[in-house]
Amino acid sequence: MDGLTTYQLAVIALGAIFFGVWLLVKGGDLTIDSAVRIAEKSGLSKMFIAATIVAFGTSAPELFTSVNANISGFAGISVGNVIGSNIANVLMVIGISAMIAPIVFDRKKAQVDTLVMILATVAMAAAVWAGLLPRWAGLAMVFAIVAYVTYQYKASKIEVDEDEEGEDASPGNPFVMVTIGIATLVIGSEVLVQGAVAGGFALGVPEAVIGMTVIAFGTSLPELTACVAAARKGQSDMIIGGIVGSNIFNILSVMAITAVVKPLVIDPRFGQFDLLIVLAVTFVFALFLLFVGRIGRIAGGIMAVSYLLFTFAQYSGVADAFVGVAAP
Repeated sequence: MDGLTTYQLAVIALGAIFFGVWLLVKGGDLTIDSAVRIAEKSGLSKMFIAATIVAFGTSAPELFTSVNANISGFAGISVGNVIGSNIANVLMVIGISAMIAPIVFDRKKAQVDTLVMILATVAMAAAVWAGLLPRWAGLAMVFAIVAYVTYQYKASKIEVDEDEEGEDASPGNPFVMVTIGIATLVIGSEVLVQGAVAGGFALGVPEAVIGMTVIAFGTSLPELTACVAAARKGQSDMIIGGIVGSNIFNILSVMAITAVVKPLVIDPRFGQFDLLIVLAVTFVFALFLLFVGRIGRIAGGIMAVSYLLFTFAQYSGVADAFVGVAAP
């Protein structure tokens, strides 16, 4: 490694990042598709699939990447990945989906999920400001997500149509496919983390910024792919359920399990700029969910542009300048 020039290291790291993202996308797609097949065979409603199984499936890349990064000693990537992914889910995924087709949904159906998302975000904020998410707090979050999924299961209506009871014509055993998908996610997360860290060192970019942008964007691609497909088919409930569920899972599952495996030490920089952004984005999104019931193309365009500005702030020094001003 010492014999490589900065340019060579950057090129190798960039290649690893792209390959890692590709593996994550493929593994995420395979995991989601197989999980949906399993869910459909069991007769679970589509709303339950969107808010729980699909949401967890699209959050799987964040889970493997964050756990792997924290074990490897790069806690900044773990925390940045969760915060950055939640920002990307709303501003990038919802924004682009709304630009394709306006997202119209039933506000009443989103009430409970929205409140859980707000509470989870507040819990994350408390951990960030404390500078540590210990194992006991991680376990409490895991119990909270189990309770959330249990509620979703009991609240969902199980309906099995006669034409859905036939033999599944899709190739491959879904349980085997899920296993392959998860294995792909594990490998992809390792490649992505190592590539991102090497690239950050080569370019002099802090690991927190890499986690907040490159990795957060890469691990949000499954959400983007699923929601764009849903937007084209006019499935607004699938978009809202998937993103709200994903943001909940990112905190109560990804961040929590990462802390259970190894206590998560949080860089103070996250509590000054990045956390304020994710809080603002989450609460504005919640206002749309609770009081508006529609996200049009103009609002979607504003969200997408805001995400570009957020990314620019991370690399232009604006975020660091803000942190410097906010620091005591």
